[in-house]
Parts: sequence; structure tokens; C-alpha cells
Amino acid sequence: MRRDSRLSGVLHVLLHMAQHEGPLTSEQMAKAMDTNPVVIRRVMAGLREQGYVRSEKGHGGGWSLSCDLAKVTLRDIYTALGSPSLLAIGNRTETPGCAVEEAVNEALGKSFEAAESLLLSRLGEVTLAALGEDVRTRVDARSRARRGGRTHG
Repeated sequence: MRRDSRLSGVLHVLLHMAQHEGPLTSEQMAKAMDTNPVVIRRVMAGLREQGYVRSEKGHGGGWSLSCDLAKVTLRDIYTALGSPSLLAIGNRTETPGCAVEEAVNEALGKSFEAAESLLLSRLGEVTLAALGEDVRTRVDARSRARRGGRTHG
């Protein structure tokens, strides 16, 4: 089963936008994400509807952030994407005619619900600002390592 990587991709784009002065075009973001600008525009339009980004037309235009990153969680962005399926596994059939499969479906269903609930809770604990700070820490560490100040760890 193919994995849905839209959340990861959108977070990637949003964090690049946070680091960039001024708007970014769909073409610039598409190049960075190795995708088509139409895909970027479609996703960004959904985020615009939720108030997370804005777009400006014309020369010097593009997409920019319109939200406080400290108040937006990964769960908020997940929801803005339409709450795609979190798990790539599921029941063999949803309407079994077998008592064994009914028992299996019920056990798996409860486990799937618990896993999704935990994941959504965790996504709600991480803000875009916290993720952005992690990015800055990693960039700083790489920069120090390139200058020869690398330490163990």
C-alpha cells in the first residue's frame, strides 16, 4: 500500500516558508519538493482556506505564511489536509460472514482506534514553531560541524 506523504511534504514547505523572507512561488516550492506546481497550488489553496497561508498575485507575488507558528500544531495541518488515513493497514473485509473474522475485526478495530487517537494526540502537542526551532538547531549543528567544531554525539 502506498504511503500518504502529504503531511510531511506540507510541513516541509511551511518550514521553508518560515525561513524565507517574502513570498515563495508555487514553482519555487515545487522545485524544492520535486513535484508539480499544480500539486503545490492545490495543497496551498486548502491551507489558505484555513487561514494558514495567503497568496499574492503578480510580480513579486507568491505564497506566504499568515499564521502564528506557535499556535498551529501538526494536527491542525493534518486536519487542513482533510485528515488523510493515518494507518496503512486495515481489515480484510468490513462485513465478514465468519465469526473468526468478526472477532479479528473487532480486536484490530479497537487497536487501530487507540493507535490513531494516540498519534493525533501527539500531533497536537507539536507546534510549527517548535518544529522550526528543531530545524534551526540542526542547521546550526551542521554549520558548526563543517567549521570543524564537531563534538561526539
